[in-house]
This record gives sequence, structure tokens and C-alpha cells, in this order.
Amino acid sequence: MLILMTFGSIAIVVVLSVALAPYIRRYFAGGVCKSAARLDGKTALITGANTGIGKETARDLARRGARVIIACRDLSKGEAAASQIRAETGSEQVLVRRLDLADNRSIKQFAEDFLKEENRLHILINNAGVMMCPYSHTVDGFEMQFGVNHLGHFLLTHLLLDLLKQSAPARIINVSSLGHNFGRIKFDDLQSERSYEGGLAYCQSKLANVLFTRELAKRLAGTRVTVNSVHPGTVKSELVRHSSLMALSWRIFSFFIKTPWEGAQTNIFCAVAEELENVSGKHFSDCSPAFVAPQGRNEETAKRLWDVSCTLLGVQWD
Repeated sequence: MLILMTFGSIAIVVVLSVALAPYIRRYFAGGVCKSAARLDGKTALITGANTGIGKETARDLARRGARVIIACRDLSKGEAAASQIRAETGSEQVLVRRLDLADNRSIKQFAEDFLKEENRLHILINNAGVMMCPYSHTVDGFEMQFGVNHLGHFLLTHLLLDLLKQSAPARIINVSSLGHNFGRIKFDDLQSERSYEGGLAYCQSKLANVLFTRELAKRLAGTRVTVNSVHPGTVKSELVRHSSLMALSWRIFSFFIKTPWEGAQTNIFCAVAEELENVSGKHFSDCSPAFVAPQGRNEETAKRLWDVSCTLLGVQWD
């Protein structure tokens, strides 16, 4: 009798799981950008758009008529992605330019060339990033995750900001993460020279993205250039290539992990949604406003990080 009840219970669980699976999957897929906005005549720059959510974002913006510049380190991968997007969207306005966010000289050269070639920039999506990599430094001596995820995009935005202002209304989107909740800005050890833990260093860099967004929004008030940060969700991507444990976990729980198309939806939403035209300094996830950890709302920390970043990069913002 007990065995029959056990088999009966298992059967009920299996039937319920199968019946509910589409709804569970839809929940974890998150929000979808429903805007039908066109981007004809607009120029968008997306870092790291040769793969993952960056590539899906580029595909969507190209389909809407935007001139899309894919900025990435590997030109061959970038050209392969651009070729595919051009074929699928029918747009010939998908270009590839080399940009290495781990090298300030590369960033400056990219910006110099971009300003010569392009006379407008309406959407800047700071999407590229590294996650939980072994301890290493950028060309300029910064801890890799802090250097690429925060300082690289900080410098790029600084160099392109005048063009964004001239092209206004314009939007900046900084791709952060839920991981910012676990981050702390270690002003006494920003480069993790005393101690390094890949996960914590990643969270610090993602918190820096949120704080950068907050401080930049204040400084852009009245310019018609907005800046917001996003958490794309847990997405199947190449980000976990440095962590075998994370890669294994994502394979086991793949049912609950977003596809790159699903993960790109909040990027796209923040880039095109009409209702966000005057929204700035906010954080979004699943195409909706999202919670920001207390350390991500600290004005003093945001200002101090801004000043330290300027000093490290040798730049001065107006």
C-alpha cells in the first residue's frame, strides 16, 4: 500500500511539473521589451556585442533601423557576428571596430577614430565585461575586473560624452548585475593587491557600475542625456568561462537560466522605451525598476569613487 502511495505521489509531482514547466520557465525568462520604437537615423555603440546579450541587443537595434557599431577585442568574432546580423536584419549599417577595455591606449585610440568617423551617437551601451577571472592586471596595472568592467567604461564614456550631448536626446546604459548587492568598494585596496577573491572582485566592479550611473546622472541633469544601469539576469553566456563551478551549476540549472535573447531585453528596453526618455540614474531588471542595495545608493561613496576613478585614469570631467 505504501509503495502504491509513493508511486502515486511521484506520478502527481511529475504531472504537475510537466504542466507547470512552461509557466515556471516564463517566470525565469523575465520581462520582454514591448516597445515598437524605430531607430532610423540613430547611431548605437555597444561594447562586447560580438556575443551573448550584446550581440542580441545589436541585432534588435539593427532591426529597428539603427546604425550599430560593435566594439570588441576580437575583430574576427566581431565580423562574424556583424555578418550574421546583417544577413538576418537586412541592415548594412552594422559595423565592427576594435576596442580593448583592458588597455587605456586602445580606448583612447578607439574614441579618437570614432569621433573622426561618426558625427553623432544616440545610444551607448557599456555591455562588455569579465567575470571571476584569475587574478591579473590590465595593461595599465588595474585589477582586471575593476579595470575592464568599471574603469574601461568610465574612460570610454568620458571620451564620447561631448558627442552624446551634441546628439541629444541620447542614452547611456551600464550593464551591472544583481551581484552589486554583495559588493563593497574597497578604497584601501581597490586593485585587490592585499587579497583577491574573484567573486567579490566581480561584485565590487558591478557595484561600481551602479555608483557610476548614479553620479553621472547627477552631472548630466539638464543635458537630455540619460544614464541608467541594468541587471540582465542570469544568462547563458561566456562569462562563466573562468569558473568551472559556475559553468557546472549553469548546466545543471539551465532550465532556469535566461537565453541571451531574454537577457538582452532590459538592455533594449532602456535603449528604446519611449517612457524612459527623461528617466535617469535608475536601475532596471526584467524591463522594470529594480532594487538597489544601500551601498549602491550612497551618494558619498559614489562621489568618492568618481574622484578616485578620475585620478587613476588621469582625466578631469567638466
